Amino acid sequence: MELEDAGAFVVAVDPERSWFRYHHLFEDLLALELRRIAPQEVPGLHTIAAEWWAEHGYPVEAIRHAQAGENWGLAARLLADNWFGLYFDGRLATRRELLSGFPAGVVAADPELVVLAGADKRAAGSLEETERYLGLAARMSASVPEDRRGRFTIALAFERFELARARNDLRAVAEEAQRLVASTDATEFGLGEEVRTRVLTDLGIAEMWSGRLEDAERHLDQGLEEARRISRPMLELHALAHLALLSPFRSLATAEQRAMQAIELARKHGWEETAPAAAAAYVALGGATVWRGRLGEAESWLDLAERVLGHDTQPTAATLYATRGLLAFARGRHAEAAAAYRDAERMERLLVMPHMFTARVQALKLQMLVRVGETEQVERALAEMDQEERDTSQVRVVLAALRLARDDPEAAVDVLAPLLDDSTPVMASAWDIEALLLEAIARALRDPGAASRALDVAEPAGLLLPFLLYPTAELLERQARLRTTHASLIAEILNLLSGHTPAARPKDAAPPLEPLSRSELRVLRYLPTNRPAPEIAAELFVSLNTIRTHLRNVYAELGVHNRADAVTRARELGLLSPSSLGR
Repeated sequence: MELEDAGAFVVAVDPERSWFRYHHLFEDLLALELRRIAPQEVPGLHTIAAEWWAEHGYPVEAIRHAQAGENWGLAARLLADNWFGLYFDGRLATRRELLSGFPAGVVAADPELVVLAGADKRAAGSLEETERYLGLAARMSASVPEDRRGRFTIALAFERFELARARNDLRAVAEEAQRLVASTDATEFGLGEEVRTRVLTDLGIAEMWSGRLEDAERHLDQGLEEARRISRPMLELHALAHLALLSPFRSLATAEQRAMQAIELARKHGWEETAPAAAAAYVALGGATVWRGRLGEAESWLDLAERVLGHDTQPTAATLYATRGLLAFARGRHAEAAAAYRDAERMERLLVMPHMFTARVQALKLQMLVRVGETEQVERALAEMDQEERDTSQVRVVLAALRLARDDPEAAVDVLAPLLDDSTPVMASAWDIEALLLEAIARALRDPGAASRALDVAEPAGLLLPFLLYPTAELLERQARLRTTHASLIAEILNLLSGHTPAARPKDAAPPLEPLSRSELRVLRYLPTNRPAPEIAAELFVSLNTIRTHLRNVYAELGVHNRADAVTRARELGLLSPSSLGR
């Protein structure tokens, strides 16, 4: 301490000032002097340092010293031994940096480093290069020393598994997963639980992209539970972010919640700009906010995702560009949307199987082409589809839009008829909302209230995007004049169509004391109209006392005492319109 206080080129390395090291300037001076007077001793000293660091549990420092001393064999063994551990600790950039510290010739001659180089190429999106490296490693396997064969085998199998997932090859993923789970090698090296958890999660991801949603959700939930049990935040992030990508098929609110949880976890550990799983969460949240109509916010999340993913060719990246296409479509930037869809299609061509969004993306692209008047191109694309594909809800929506563009509203209604079952009063699918909206456009002249069903579905589902893809300001204004229960929703859509940005929900807005019932929500949505309670009762065909009971319950559950405060509070919570994230 006296030397440090005197400025004598030493600094404390712990808060208690019980351990000290030379100041880095003095350290650099001594290193330069050593190279001047005894350069032949430098490699040996680096090797001694590497062995000391490795023995005391500091693998990164050990590898750096081994590389500095050009002891490539020791450096390669240390990196191979700690490759998985560095990932599980979230040190992704460190892995890449250490691998880049080897000369190309050294990597090519060492089968263990060849596997790691394949992993690095996969992370960069170069799947053909990955396959080449893994094939080379397999051919070199006989040269791996016996005492290192088990670790090499598990690393090679794991990278084959990851390559299959990146290509969306579900059959190969399942086969490699079985081999990895059955293998005892990972357990022998203390990685059994981590590898099993990653395999469970990645199997769920492959199932998700292949459209096997129930299997995917089960395996992703299991992976998340295991990651939390063994306290591996990187594995937790991996599972949580992909659950967010899966969740819109169940609930947009759940997708947003899981994505934000994943993003907060990434921020907590400093992985928000390095972990590909964080990018998956950004894509999920970007997609959700696009469907909410929050286009500026969506663009910010998609920008973050692209910065992290780079040139990755996995389905996540294809989904990123497809979502960019949808965002540009909603903004009326059709050339930009077409370019984004081309990027998505280029990435999809690298996949063994189409991913779960492929058909939806194709339908959205065709909708955009209808909007810009490329109806002949759309007709040709539809003609090439088989009947089963033409009967899907997304293709029927495209065909209805095409019939409207050809000024044939009756044909549009006929195409949509199988999707519009009157016995199903509430549907949550975006395609159902689009179908209802197109039906409303087709019937607008003879049915002034035709948009009501689309609004009925859009409001609880929180989906504004269909109204931006098919701008219907005049139809909505006419609906508003009918003194509809959707006054708040219509106002928000009209604001969006005029270029205004919806207000975000305050982050500190507490949820209702109790969830509102369906009947209470119906009454709540009349409050912005300022219609008196007797009129609301008459419109809902219930007694005035029932309305008063619902109002008392609404006020109590929202923690307010009057109608104006109830409207303000409900808007903060996203209960009157879908602009907020908290649904």
